[in-house]
Amino acid sequence: MALNRGRLTNNVIAVPSGTTTGIVTVASNKKIYVKSIMVHNTSGVTTAQSAIHYVANGESVGAGTSLFNLTVEPNETIFVEPNYPIVLTTTGDGMSVTSTDATTNYFFTGDVEV
Repeated sequence: MALNRGRLTNNVIAVPSGTTTGIVTVASNKKIYVKSIMVHNTSGVTTAQSAIHYVANGESVGAGTSLFNLTVEPNETIFVEPNYPIVLTTTGDGMSVTSTDATTNYFFTGDVEV
């Protein structure tokens, strides 16, 4: 099994307050290994709440899909690095993020099967 190592997102993804955005999704049953997630609060005054979700194919984002709930202080960055990669295996499986109270930026790293 060959892997394409590195970034899972080509750019920093800005998620406005009050929205949920899909970040990575499995295509053609090519496994995705999420190794780290960087979360930055762009506000200089407001604390942001962020949730990172694992959403299985056919499921919807909700409390039952949340893996990490983060409080990100103004202008701060949090680095989330699980002990073992989060493995997305089936076409349509994905990771989504929700931001409340302030815009937050996200950057995902890991590997993708080729």
